[in-house]
Amino acid sequence: MKTKNTNTELIVIGGSAGSLQVILEMIKKLDDELNFAILLVVHRKANSNNILQTLLQQFSSMEVIEIEDKAEIQNNKIYIAPADYHLLFEDKKIMSLDSSEKMNYSRPSIDVTFRSAAEIYGENMIGVLLSGANADGVEGLAYIKKNKGQVWIQDPETAEVNYMPKHAVEEIDYDLIIKPDNLANYINQL
Repeated sequence: MKTKNTNTELIVIGGSAGSLQVILEMIKKLDDELNFAILLVVHRKANSNNILQTLLQQFSSMEVIEIEDKAEIQNNKIYIAPADYHLLFEDKKIMSLDSSEKMNYSRPSIDVTFRSAAEIYGENMIGVLLSGANADGVEGLAYIKKNKGQVWIQDPETAEVNYMPKHAVEEIDYDLIIKPDNLANYINQL
């Protein structure tokens, strides 16, 4: 493990097909008090309702919030990028939504959010890429690394759909390969 000590202010977790189970297991094991926010960017259908928020809240002691435009980010909360919007950061406090064209066939795009977060948080963020069936997130991880943030990738051997993490492992100078069982432990240690 080559993680470095940082003053983590944000963790952005991106996932697609096969990532929901990993996220559910993670939030069950998270500590009650974290000094940073966790943001989830999960590919889902454009017209999906907020059932994801309801589902995740059942397993989390932290508040789970689906983001609205100009929402203020706060520590110790889990945020979800809404369906059919890209999520951007205006600064370390305010998030905004964007409906520009899809990237990698996706909106929200993991790449778009990873890049925006890296520009604002730099070395004080961690990007985590989970299971998925397209290349979304790989370019964003490279941008996080370029801005001195940490890059964690799900072990492709443990991914339900390994294309996304496998592609990332082959292309990115990562800090950590994670197994789903260990994700919450690594986050709790920050």
